[in-house]
Amino acid sequence: MTFLGESTYWYLARGSGLVSLVLFTVAFSLGLLTAGRVSSRRWPRFVTESLHRNISMASLIFLAIHVASVVLDTYVSIGILEVFVPFIGTYKPMYLGLGAIALDLILVLVLTGVLRTRMPYRAWRLIHWAAYISWPVAVVHTIGIGTDQLWSLITIGASVAVVLGCGSLRVVSLRRRSL
Repeated sequence: MTFLGESTYWYLARGSGLVSLVLFTVAFSLGLLTAGRVSSRRWPRFVTESLHRNISMASLIFLAIHVASVVLDTYVSIGILEVFVPFIGTYKPMYLGLGAIALDLILVLVLTGVLRTRMPYRAWRLIHWAAYISWPVAVVHTIGIGTDQLWSLITIGASVAVVLGCGSLRVVSLRRRSL
């Protein structure tokens, strides 16, 4: 985008990447709560499931913007193939590769989410465990490529704290059910 300057795509990539991470954090956290059957009368499980689905879809929009702006940005040359195939890029190959892995896993999650009613529940559930890999991989990608500012580190720290809190609630909920 030249009308705003050469760095427009860079800022767009940075902003959309962090917004995507925050939205994926919320979606992942809601997934943890749903799987742990954490609910109350004021916050029924169907609300958590619906929010999980809708926030996941919103995060995909920002992820698409992130990927498109990274490819279109001329500051660093990242091709479309490097976005999907891990560890073939020349710019921070380790962290870019982790981003590719996270993206590939998220695409698998989206595909199985779309096909959920057409596949056995156990298969969907097993594949959906990829979220437990994709989220932390995305966090490490963000730390390695997008943390030259304090506010991005604060955002990542808050995201990790939210997931750890929701994960703890899930463990407590599962323990209560097993008693």
